[in-house]
Amino acid sequence: MNYGILDFLTLIGSLALFLFGMKLMSEAMQKVAGNNLRKILSAMTSNRVFGVLTGLLITAIIQSSSATTVMVVSFVNAGLLSLTESIGVIMGANVGTTVTAWIISLVGFKVKISALALPLIGLGFPLIFSTKRNLKSWGEVVLGFALLFIGLDLLKNAIPDIKSNPEILTFLKSYTNYGFLSVLIFVGIGTLLTVVIQSSSATMALTLVMCHNGWISYEMAVGMILGENIGTTITANIAALIANVSSKRAALAHTLFNVFGVIWVLALIKPIVNIIAGITESMEGESPFTSTAAIPIALSLFHTSFNISNVLIQIWFVKYIEKAVRFIIKKKRREDESFGLKFLQTGMLSTSELSLLQAHKEVTEYGKKSQKMFNQVKKQFVETDIKKRKKIADKIAKNEEAMDEIEAEIANYLTKVSEGELSISGSRKIRTLLKISDNIESLADDAFNLSRALKRKNKQEIEFTPEQIQEIQHMFELIDKAFAITMEALHNEKTDMREILAVETKINETRTSLKKKNEANLNENKYTYKSSVIYIDMITICETLGDHLINVNEALYSQNSELSIAAEHR
Repeated sequence: MNYGILDFLTLIGSLALFLFGMKLMSEAMQKVAGNNLRKILSAMTSNRVFGVLTGLLITAIIQSSSATTVMVVSFVNAGLLSLTESIGVIMGANVGTTVTAWIISLVGFKVKISALALPLIGLGFPLIFSTKRNLKSWGEVVLGFALLFIGLDLLKNAIPDIKSNPEILTFLKSYTNYGFLSVLIFVGIGTLLTVVIQSSSATMALTLVMCHNGWISYEMAVGMILGENIGTTITANIAALIANVSSKRAALAHTLFNVFGVIWVLALIKPIVNIIAGITESMEGESPFTSTAAIPIALSLFHTSFNISNVLIQIWFVKYIEKAVRFIIKKKRREDESFGLKFLQTGMLSTSELSLLQAHKEVTEYGKKSQKMFNQVKKQFVETDIKKRKKIADKIAKNEEAMDEIEAEIANYLTKVSEGELSISGSRKIRTLLKISDNIESLADDAFNLSRALKRKNKQEIEFTPEQIQEIQHMFELIDKAFAITMEALHNEKTDMREILAVETKINETRTSLKKKNEANLNENKYTYKSSVIYIDMITICETLGDHLINVNEALYSQNSELSIAAEHR
């Protein structure tokens, strides 16, 4: 047979074009529907049926079950989804991925879509230069769709011609005469291919093309599809390697779900294959056992039936799946609470828009850490034991260094997210999160400066008067109120500026009145000048804390106002 290196590279290039088209279409659909995807996941409940539908919808939109499951693993890691909810979404993702097979079967083999590909590129290409973000994204969807089917058409032609070169079959024939063992071998081939290509949709396309060209039989193709369902779980497990225990459990739940599904189908493989063949024959007039033209429809029907049946069976056992993964992956003993990153450990999500949910969760946690530092300062202020006071001060200093590092990590993460596919609202959210993160870092600096002022006071053996102590504590109470409002605003992603402005006004008024009072007290020699300096330093730093807290609220308010205006003009 004459099949050289150039032919092999043509095959690889065809597959690459198919994958690139799928990637372009997927990312463009993410931009078009990104904000809606955020809303869908934000509305997630513990209802397992709703979770399945959510996973189905998202996978159908972004055309990648691997992307959905990696996203789910990241969201479990970020605390945005519980383990129970994640299992439901993963089940839905398996059903959602069958959409690709139907598109390829019904359009890719039935219609000469490649003939329409160039006109589609002609339609989509001008749109990508549109100043309107939505039109540009739709242009990329059309381009991706066209490239996907050009790649599929090239793939069909690049597969070696079996009729002219029957000797190719000798390699496969050596594995097709072992009955049930042959099916198992092709399950392994399907798993391996999916792991290598990192896309079950692409492996499905390859399987359909090989069947269409008569390379492999219907039964062996069924085995490959079952293998693809196992192989697609590998991506999520890789993503979970550096994540927390809950994420590892979510990834394992995906593997258990798919492996169990493959096991029960393999146990009933003969009757299932025959039933699907019968349905296909009644629909197409041809049997997939005798006609290669009928195989794509039969495989798509099998793929969909398998995944829907698997969900219908296992949806009632979500609690047992959860118990199984909890038993297999046990939680380690709780480590000491640290000031490190908590939610950005799994790296970038496949969807830039949804990465923002994870980033927002981390920024909110970052705000909590700055609030914790302020609470430590309050403890340092009232602590009378010298050793304990020093220990608190050392902890604050250590935490301040960690806060600087976290701010840099968040900024780097958001910069990477901004390089991905984002809607206008997504871009605005990145600017807002960067501004908030910067102000939170300043809050940590202010808490550290308060701690240093207290260290100077203790070193110089300065004692505040009861009146000074009471006034500083009053300022602390006002800052506590501002922190409470700000943390609630961060959690809800919206703020009532009237409430925070009222507290800010009170902080400013208190600062001004205390400064005047301090001058009068100095003139009356109520306390020393050194005491006065540290006292005013602390009052001034508290006022600066209030400024940074209002900046966080203003950033959220500004973002929401811009989004409202954009929605009105859309």
